[in-house]
Amino acid sequence: MTEGAAREWVLASHNDGKVKELNHLFAGLPVRLRSAGELGLPEPEETGATFEANAELKARAASEATGLPALADDSGVEVLALGGEPGIHTARWAGPRRDFDLARRRVEERLGEVGPDPSRRAKYICVLCVAWPDGRTQVFRGETSGVLVWPIRGDLGHGFEPMFLPDGYAITYGEMSPESRSRVNARAQAIRKLRGALFGRAPIGGT
Repeated sequence: MTEGAAREWVLASHNDGKVKELNHLFAGLPVRLRSAGELGLPEPEETGATFEANAELKARAASEATGLPALADDSGVEVLALGGEPGIHTARWAGPRRDFDLARRRVEERLGEVGPDPSRRAKYICVLCVAWPDGRTQVFRGETSGVLVWPIRGDLGHGFEPMFLPDGYAITYGEMSPESRSRVNARAQAIRKLRGALFGRAPIGGT
């Protein structure tokens, strides 16, 4: 085991869906994740210009506040026809109440403004950053390509997952079980890289 083993980490997130998924993806690792919400930590302003920058600033803030290793996730959807929007602003499109039904409708409305038959190609991106108490950080990126569907399909995911149909699949992330989604989505890709780099563990799903 490496330095990340047998420790308590802070999960720098107040998003219940994200907290649940990351705890599922960390199952079997010798780390206990405690969310920023559980610890009463404030949410730092996401001022970075990239997913990597925002993940790092959130992880650093949580680690500095607690003196523990911290894991942060920054993720979102880049829509080709919208010039990559909402991208790093995906959560902001959901408003202060994190209403992703609103965010998905905003994307659909913007696609309608592009033209009668816009490309619905999109990319789901997830960047994870681990910040250590000594100030070091490690970053892991995953991404998947697909198309956006409307109306949304499924209620098993969160965020844009019920709208995202990954390439090679007939169902959206919102229709996949957590076990199936944890093998194929962008967050699972990033977690596989993290698990391999920090724990030397077999990838999720055994592939």
